[in-house]
This record gives sequence, structure tokens and C-alpha cells, in this order.
Amino acid sequence: MNRWYGKLLGFIAGALLLRFNPLLGALIGLLVGHAFDADWFRLQRRANPYAAFGLGEDASDAEVDRAYRRLIAQYHPDRLEGAAPELRRQAEARSRELNAAYDRIKTLRKTRSP
Repeated sequence: MNRWYGKLLGFIAGALLLRFNPLLGALIGLLVGHAFDADWFRLQRRANPYAAFGLGEDASDAEVDRAYRRLIAQYHPDRLEGAAPELRRQAEARSRELNAAYDRIKTLRKTRSP
């Protein structure tokens, strides 16, 4: 994602707000705009953990467990001992993503249940 409008708006707002030194204000605004464009403030919502398993939020615990076990068995790095290093790195990244999504789902369900 290559956003640019935060920089532009920050540049203009900074120059207008710091009228005694518009160049300094524009530079500060440009920096703040870049921070928003680069999502340093994490304004976007977290990714849906169910999407990692191809499930909806209405999936049962058993469905989540089945999908997790099936996918983690497929992408576990130990199953790819003799594979190419790039394939092994991709499997490690995918297994980390699956583990994080599974932990997030379990945490969400723990906090929702009475």
C-alpha cells in the first residue's frame, strides 16, 4: 500500500498551523503525515483470525480445531526437512501465522464465554 495523502495533508496543515515558521511546520506536518501513511499508529483493525483457516466467525470450536490441525500438519517446518530453504521459510511464516490466529481465536472465545 503506497499512500500519499497523509503527507500532503500534513504538509499543508503544518504550514498553516505554524505561521511564524511555515517551513518548519510543513516539515513537521510531512513527518506526521508519513507516520500515518506508513501506519505507525496501527489505525487499521487487526486481521480476522478466522480468515487464516478459511472459516467464518460462526465456526464451532471443533471446526476451528480441525482446521488448525489440518493446516499446521501441512505447513509445519519439520515436515519439510529436505525442501528448498525458500519453501521452508514460507512454511515457517505460515505456521507462525496459523499459531497466532489460533491463539487469538482461543483468547477471543475465552473472553466471550461466561
